[in-house]
Amino acid sequence: MMRRKSGLLGIGFAAGVALGACDDGDDMLTPPVARTFRVTVENVADAFTYPASGVFNTPAGAAAPGPLLPGGVYEFSFSAPPGGRLSFATMMVQSNDLFYAPSGEGIALWEADGSQVTGDVTSQISLWDAGTEADEEPGLGPNQAPRQAAGNTGAADPNTFVRLAEDTFGNLVPVASVVRVTLSSTGPYSWTARIENVSTSATLSTSDGGAHPVPLAPGAFVVHSAPNPLFTAGQPDTGMGLEGVAEDGSAGALGPSLAAQTGVTGVLSPGAWAVHTVPSVLFRAGQTDLGRGLEAIAEDGDPTAMAASLAADASVVSSGAFNTPVGAAGPAPAFPGDSYAFEVTAEEGQRLSFATMYVQSNDLFFAPAEAGIDLFPGGLAFSGDATGMVLLWDAGTEANQVPGIGPDQAPRQSGANVGQSENLAVLQVDDGYQYGPVSATVRVTITPTN
Repeated sequence: MMRRKSGLLGIGFAAGVALGACDDGDDMLTPPVARTFRVTVENVADAFTYPASGVFNTPAGAAAPGPLLPGGVYEFSFSAPPGGRLSFATMMVQSNDLFYAPSGEGIALWEADGSQVTGDVTSQISLWDAGTEADEEPGLGPNQAPRQAAGNTGAADPNTFVRLAEDTFGNLVPVASVVRVTLSSTGPYSWTARIENVSTSATLSTSDGGAHPVPLAPGAFVVHSAPNPLFTAGQPDTGMGLEGVAEDGSAGALGPSLAAQTGVTGVLSPGAWAVHTVPSVLFRAGQTDLGRGLEAIAEDGDPTAMAASLAADASVVSSGAFNTPVGAAGPAPAFPGDSYAFEVTAEEGQRLSFATMYVQSNDLFFAPAEAGIDLFPGGLAFSGDATGMVLLWDAGTEANQVPGIGPDQAPRQSGANVGQSENLAVLQVDDGYQYGPVSATVRVTITPTN
């Protein structure tokens, strides 16, 4: 503190010091300039319909894709969340557009008691007519895959509706004489499906006195919750690629159509923020959770405890929670296209930290490094995209399950904090699962408003 001097000399000296400070640009006596920033945390993830899908086209033991002859087996593996169902389609090759598939509801993968469905599910498979090509006698038609000159060469079906196959020519055989489908568990929420061709060289009889095997063809599968992912009985084919499977045994269109709708839909949770000068106000990388409420955000998307902890922390300049997406009527998760926004006031030397849950997980969260985001880099107020400073962290408090599938993850769990507990260090996620880049799920922008 400057001492007060008496007399005119003292006054003149003090004034000279003040003028000199202005002339030299020395702001040591000028209070720090506070700036207000608007922070937007936006969910930029794609919205997906299905958690799993794929193509099966190579018989077990074969070196390359091909049809499934008697005794052959297609196998594929997948994961499914509680309530998930399985649908697939594979062609009856001795036909124009008939295919084997479950009904539009699909095969339930979970019992009422929460256990996995396993074993023989053939009774849930039917033979369907795609309604895309006029039927000829199975095993003899010239426009059927074994005999046609090229794909998609038959006449159009006058009845364009997908429907159960009709035994118009009197030689269709029971489903169980051609195909056997079984499910086996490969983990707490994963299965392998086995499609076996149980026909023989003489299963299909034809009007010319012949006897034929009934090959199956490559197909596609999908895990779903809503019904009718591949077709709707009593409605025309949707054009996603079922026609290619049913007429020509090709999943070249249906597989990619399903793949484009398959993935984990990223969801963000309400979170907490802090302006601070010291690091590690939310967590310390490489150490276990500090017990300040991060666990509740990372596991259950609840910022209440952390907001209270930050408010009581003397090392925190200011803090708060964000819980209502822009334009929403009340607190809610941020789905693709939604965003959270909040304002902070800070001075040079102060930094911003925040945490929001990656909801399709057990205990993952988005946050900057523990030091926080410098709001005055190089002495200038930050303005622009800060996504590159945001990381995906594992809180180390709950055992990780397949993202978007695990039954103990927020969208599917029976209650808060119900997963298998851990006591591991907070680290950037590295659990063997695939999450994609941070920028594929979240965009963070910081904009000065004054």
